[in-house]
Amino acid sequence: MDLRTRITAALKQAMKDKDAKRLSTLRLINAAIKDRDIALRGEGNENGVDDAGVLTILGKMVKQRQESARAYEEGGRLDLSEAERAEIKVIEDFLPKQLSETEVETAVDDAIAKVDASSIRDMGKVMGELKSRYTGQMDFGAVGPMVKDRLSA
Repeated sequence: MDLRTRITAALKQAMKDKDAKRLSTLRLINAAIKDRDIALRGEGNENGVDDAGVLTILGKMVKQRQESARAYEEGGRLDLSEAERAEIKVIEDFLPKQLSETEVETAVDDAIAKVDASSIRDMGKVMGELKSRYTGQMDFGAVGPMVKDRLSA
């Protein structure tokens, strides 16, 4: 079952369960996917967003909510921070399991070996390889410095 089908099924179930908070988050996910579909149609792609694109959208949504939750906590608005964290949990239901630190290090080493990277100039190739294989499974903001360290050593 592809991600869109899973999201739609979860949306219907949330309606049946009268789970308003989950339902609103699922509607936000659907809206983000439809926005991306529309943008792709404008670029000439009639097929819409594939599963990798949906994973990218979900990853961005999680990151946005983490930043918002942090800002709310700093501002003393714990109620709003909790609401953001609740949305993160709903979104993460559709993301693959996050890789552990050890798995991330192994994936980085494998990607460096696969693209035969030897210097910092090859960082883009390594990141491209990682993104094609591990979208939604790792935080690329944290992985970037790790790749840079490995290539500059």
